[in-house]
Amino acid sequence: MDTKTAAKAFLPITVIFILTSIFFLAGRSLLTQWGVNTDVLIIGNILLIVLTAFSFYQHTRALRNKNIHAFLRMIKGSMLIKMGVCGVAALVYIMASGKKVNSGGVLGFMFLYFVYTLTEAAIVMKLSKQNKNA
Repeated sequence: MDTKTAAKAFLPITVIFILTSIFFLAGRSLLTQWGVNTDVLIIGNILLIVLTAFSFYQHTRALRNKNIHAFLRMIKGSMLIKMGVCGVAALVYIMASGKKVNSGGVLGFMFLYFVYTLTEAAIVMKLSKQNKNA
Protein backbone atom coordinates (compact mmCIF):
# COMPACT_ATOMS: atom_id res chain seq x y z
CA MET A 1 0.00 0.00 0.00
CA ASP A 2 1.41 3.36 -0.96
CA THR A 3 1.36 6.48 1.20
CA LYS A 4 -1.20 8.21 -1.04
CA THR A 5 -3.71 5.40 -0.46
CA ALA A 6 -3.01 5.41 3.28
CA ALA A 7 -3.42 9.20 3.48
CA LYS A 8 -6.70 9.00 1.59
CA ALA A 9 -7.90 6.22 3.89
CA PHE A 10 -7.02 8.34 6.96
CA LEU A 11 -9.26 11.19 5.74
CA PRO A 12 -12.42 10.13 7.68
CA ILE A 13 -10.45 10.20 10.92
CA THR A 14 -9.12 13.66 10.08
CA VAL A 15 -12.68 14.84 9.37
CA ILE A 16 -13.83 13.49 12.75
CA PHE A 17 -10.99 15.38 14.45
CA ILE A 18 -11.79 18.64 12.68
CA LEU A 19 -15.55 18.44 13.27
CA THR A 20 -15.23 17.53 16.94
CA SER A 21 -12.65 20.27 17.50
CA ILE A 22 -14.94 22.84 15.88
CA PHE A 23 -17.83 21.59 18.00
CA PHE A 24 -15.80 21.81 21.22
CA LEU A 25 -14.65 25.34 20.42
CA ALA A 26 -17.91 26.69 19.02
CA GLY A 27 -20.11 24.90 21.52
CA ARG A 28 -18.01 25.77 24.56
CA SER A 29 -20.83 27.69 26.26
CA LEU A 30 -23.37 24.92 25.61
CA LEU A 31 -21.04 22.22 26.87
CA THR A 32 -20.21 24.32 29.93
CA GLN A 33 -23.95 24.61 30.67
CA TRP A 34 -24.12 20.81 30.56
CA GLY A 35 -21.23 20.67 33.03
CA VAL A 36 -18.63 19.41 30.55
CA ASN A 37 -15.12 20.84 30.66
CA THR A 38 -14.22 21.53 27.04
CA ASP A 39 -10.51 21.78 27.83
CA VAL A 40 -10.55 18.11 28.82
CA LEU A 41 -12.29 17.23 25.55
CA ILE A 42 -9.94 19.32 23.40
CA ILE A 43 -6.81 17.86 25.00
CA GLY A 44 -8.31 14.37 24.78
CA ASN A 45 -9.18 14.92 21.12
CA ILE A 46 -5.61 15.99 20.32
CA LEU A 47 -4.21 12.99 22.22
CA LEU A 48 -6.56 10.66 20.34
CA ILE A 49 -5.68 11.98 16.87
CA VAL A 50 -1.97 11.54 17.62
CA LEU A 51 -2.48 8.02 18.99
CA THR A 52 -4.80 7.09 16.14
CA ALA A 53 -2.28 8.33 13.57
CA PHE A 54 0.41 6.18 15.22
CA SER A 55 -1.92 3.19 15.41
CA PHE A 56 -3.05 3.67 11.80
CA TYR A 57 0.56 3.82 10.66
CA GLN A 58 1.23 0.55 12.48
CA HIS A 59 -1.83 -1.03 10.89
CA THR A 60 -0.82 0.00 7.38
CA ARG A 61 2.67 -1.40 8.03
CA ALA A 62 1.05 -4.63 9.22
CA LEU A 63 -0.97 -4.87 6.02
CA ARG A 64 2.27 -5.04 4.02
CA ASN A 65 3.49 -8.04 6.03
CA LYS A 66 2.72 -11.44 4.53
CA ASN A 67 3.09 -13.26 7.87
CA ILE A 68 -0.34 -13.42 9.52
CA HIS A 69 1.20 -13.74 13.01
CA ALA A 70 3.25 -10.58 12.55
CA PHE A 71 0.14 -8.83 11.21
CA LEU A 72 -1.87 -9.78 14.30
CA ARG A 73 0.96 -8.81 16.67
CA MET A 74 1.19 -5.35 15.12
CA ILE A 75 -2.59 -4.84 15.22
CA LYS A 76 -2.92 -5.98 18.82
CA GLY A 77 0.18 -4.12 19.92
CA SER A 78 -0.86 -0.80 18.47
CA MET A 79 -4.35 -1.10 19.93
CA LEU A 80 -2.91 -2.02 23.35
CA ILE A 81 -0.56 0.97 23.27
CA LYS A 82 -3.44 3.29 22.32
CA MET A 83 -5.66 1.91 25.08
CA GLY A 84 -2.85 2.04 27.63
CA VAL A 85 -1.88 5.63 26.87
CA CYS A 86 -5.53 6.73 27.03
CA GLY A 87 -5.97 4.91 30.34
CA VAL A 88 -2.85 6.51 31.79
CA ALA A 89 -3.93 9.94 30.53
CA ALA A 90 -7.35 9.55 32.17
CA LEU A 91 -5.73 8.32 35.40
CA VAL A 92 -3.29 11.25 35.45
CA TYR A 93 -6.16 13.69 34.92
CA ILE A 94 -8.24 12.08 37.68
CA MET A 95 -5.31 12.06 40.11
CA ALA A 96 -4.34 15.66 39.29
CA SER A 97 -7.91 16.96 39.55
CA GLY A 98 -8.63 15.41 42.91
CA LYS A 99 -12.25 16.12 43.80
CA LYS A 100 -12.68 18.49 40.85
CA VAL A 101 -12.84 15.68 38.26
CA ASN A 102 -15.15 16.57 35.40
CA SER A 103 -17.02 13.33 34.76
CA GLY A 104 -18.60 14.75 31.59
CA GLY A 105 -15.15 15.41 30.18
CA VAL A 106 -13.92 11.92 31.06
CA LEU A 107 -17.05 10.29 29.59
CA GLY A 108 -16.71 12.45 26.47
CA PHE A 109 -13.08 11.34 26.14
CA MET A 110 -14.17 7.69 26.42
CA PHE A 111 -16.82 8.26 23.77
CA LEU A 112 -14.26 9.86 21.46
CA TYR A 113 -11.90 6.92 22.05
CA PHE A 114 -14.59 4.52 20.84
CA VAL A 115 -15.48 6.69 17.83
CA TYR A 116 -11.84 6.92 16.72
CA THR A 117 -11.16 3.23 17.38
CA LEU A 118 -14.26 1.96 15.58
CA THR A 119 -13.64 4.25 12.61
CA GLU A 120 -10.02 3.15 12.43
CA ALA A 121 -11.00 -0.53 12.65
CA ALA A 122 -13.55 -0.14 9.84
CA ILE A 123 -10.97 1.56 7.62
CA VAL A 124 -8.30 -1.06 8.33
CA MET A 125 -10.76 -3.88 7.60
CA LYS A 126 -11.65 -2.23 4.28
CA LEU A 127 -7.95 -1.81 3.43
CA SER A 128 -7.29 -5.40 4.42
CA LYS A 129 -9.96 -6.65 2.01
CA GLN A 130 -8.58 -4.44 -0.77
CA ASN A 131 -5.06 -5.68 -0.04
CA LYS A 132 -6.21 -9.30 -0.12
CA ASN A 133 -7.95 -8.82 -3.47
CA ALA A 134 -4.99 -7.04 -5.03
